[in-house]
Amino acid sequence: MGECAPRPARQPGEGGLSLIGSLGDRLSGFRGTLKENEPLAPIVWFRAGGAAEVLAMPADAEDLAFLMRALPEDVPVTVIGLGSNLLIRDGGVEGVVLRLSGRGFGKVAVEGSRLRAGTALPDKLFAKAALEAGLSGFAFYHGIPGALGGALRMNAGANGAETRDRLIEAVAIDRRGERHVLSGAEMGYAYRHSAAPKDFVFVEALFEGTPAPREEIQAAMDEVQAHRETVQPIKTRTGGSTFKNPPGKSAWKLIDAAGCRGLRVGGAQVSELHCNFLINEAEATGYDLELLGETVRARVFHHSGERLEWEIRRLGRFGKTGEVEPFLGED
Repeated sequence: MGECAPRPARQPGEGGLSLIGSLGDRLSGFRGTLKENEPLAPIVWFRAGGAAEVLAMPADAEDLAFLMRALPEDVPVTVIGLGSNLLIRDGGVEGVVLRLSGRGFGKVAVEGSRLRAGTALPDKLFAKAALEAGLSGFAFYHGIPGALGGALRMNAGANGAETRDRLIEAVAIDRRGERHVLSGAEMGYAYRHSAAPKDFVFVEALFEGTPAPREEIQAAMDEVQAHRETVQPIKTRTGGSTFKNPPGKSAWKLIDAAGCRGLRVGGAQVSELHCNFLINEAEATGYDLELLGETVRARVFHHSGERLEWEIRRLGRFGKTGEVEPFLGED
């Protein structure tokens, strides 16, 4: 999401300048926050991985557009949200990592039977806003531990509902700082996938709801929450669902049948409660978590012939521990 083609590796401090220093006056009009060599582990749910070469937090959509125009095309740009569906590798992320703030991108407004919301708004708070507005159709967001930007990018869903069911339009800023408005159809949605250009950074979206009694909406949200607490390890350091469900099958059942429930690599473990979740049980590294995931993929393929696809995004460079080879040389 928001990634561009890698440039040749630039060593930190090359030429005596950091990335920010090398950009000189290009960023003089930027109103947001820039932090160099900023650790990302504290802001991702796995609590593992390396640092961002530069972490940028724009003040608002105009500020984001300014930043995108100011950055040279060979500087990689990567967008992260709340870090719930993200695995950061130990070598960190080169270039600029964008994180949209709740202050600039987290507002929500009611427009009749529709809700217009900023993409930094957590899914759970979006569901709450829909409840307060008396609009149904959004209870499934109550169980998704991310923000709306990620939901738009991957067509997030739960409990039989998906983002594409309610989306009217999405607003994005591209790598050149230009604004785009995409209809739901133009998002090209499929299961846990959108066909929107990878350099689009979503900043706002409009959704359609259905008026309903608040007690009915609350009951649906309570049902979602009860289900999550019963079957998912939501109080652990996890990244959410690790692999996509193959057509007509459940990833967790394939993983369980392959004998991977409770499997460990270093400080990483396949959850005993729900085996499509990886957890950081004992100071796991990004390497531990990714190697465990690839081990699971290999064992499932050996047992059932199914090739599980990662649902979690893996970002950045491998660290000193080494590179994790995809099973069967895939990816």
